[in-house]
Amino acid sequence: MRIEGYSRTTGVGARAGVGRSGSAGAVFQPDMGEMPRVANARATSPTAGIDALLALQAIEDPVLKRRKTVRRGRALLDTLEAIKADLLLGRVGESRLNQLMALIGQAREQCDPELDALIDDIELRARVELAKLGKYPAF
Repeated sequence: MRIEGYSRTTGVGARAGVGRSGSAGAVFQPDMGEMPRVANARATSPTAGIDALLALQAIEDPVLKRRKTVRRGRALLDTLEAIKADLLLGRVGESRLNQLMALIGQAREQCDPELDALIDDIELRARVELAKLGKYPAF
């Protein structure tokens, strides 16, 4: 698009001949002819289905419990291994000790007696290492 010249634009002004009609205190009132009717509300359905679903979700799967316990045991062993590496370097980080104390302090689920005995042994070893370094987690 090519611009050939320019022209002055005029300012915005009031429109001529604009006036008010009607009285000064007039109020708008819509036509109140026939009003639409509201449909009656239906009764709500029973919530027995939802209660059953919530109860089903509350039951934990034994396989899931076992996986959580194994994951916790591995985390304990990994943290103990990291503390061992820190000891070989000559310094143990406070964050590692706090991490181990937090892992010991977590609530534990009982799932398999053999696995629980193994986790007990790992926790005992972790408590001994913490006691050697002057940290005593609560039982």
